[in-house]
Amino acid sequence: MKLYFVRHGKTLWNLERRFQGASGDSPLLEESIETLKKLGKYLQEIPFDVIYSSDLPRAVTSAQIIQSQLKDSCPLKETPSLREWQLGKLEGEKFATLKAIYPEQMNALRSNLAKFDSTMFGAESVYQTTQRTIHFVKSLQNQNFDHVLIVGHGANLTASIQSLLGYHTHLLRKNGGLANASLTIIETNDFETFTLKTWNDTSYQKND
Repeated sequence: MKLYFVRHGKTLWNLERRFQGASGDSPLLEESIETLKKLGKYLQEIPFDVIYSSDLPRAVTSAQIIQSQLKDSCPLKETPSLREWQLGKLEGEKFATLKAIYPEQMNALRSNLAKFDSTMFGAESVYQTTQRTIHFVKSLQNQNFDHVLIVGHGANLTASIQSLLGYHTHLLRKNGGLANASLTIIETNDFETFTLKTWNDTSYQKND
């Protein structure tokens, strides 16, 4: 099975550099709608069996835009299992403000999740956010699917995908985070071993 992961399009809070987790949501920027249409056209020939999206509005809207560009129709299903990391007190706060107050913790969140203390902020732990998404992905094993599109969120998908690929907590951010409207593809035959095919691809944006 090939799994195609897409981070939602850029939102107002992304532009304002605010934390936007499971308890926050802001609208997609107008430019993001056009970017997502491009991504949909880039993927239009792939015969997706199903699209799964986080049930948060920014992800659902992103999934709907991509779906509208596909040549073959396929169902879109929403699930809370793909929600962004629950960020607790970080929600809605500006990166710069929190970096000034909690420099070590903000650096850990960006580069070494093994050092991130979620209890300080009433947030989900790394284990909690990755395991709910990994459990969902592995639940697809018994489905007779060949190509599945999954639309979710930057922090959660980055950590969850790297976990599926076998990396330990301190290496989950080794390649940085996923860009808005980026495409990452992994493949598996047994849902135990996953192989990375494409990471954080936004090359389609350069195509006319």
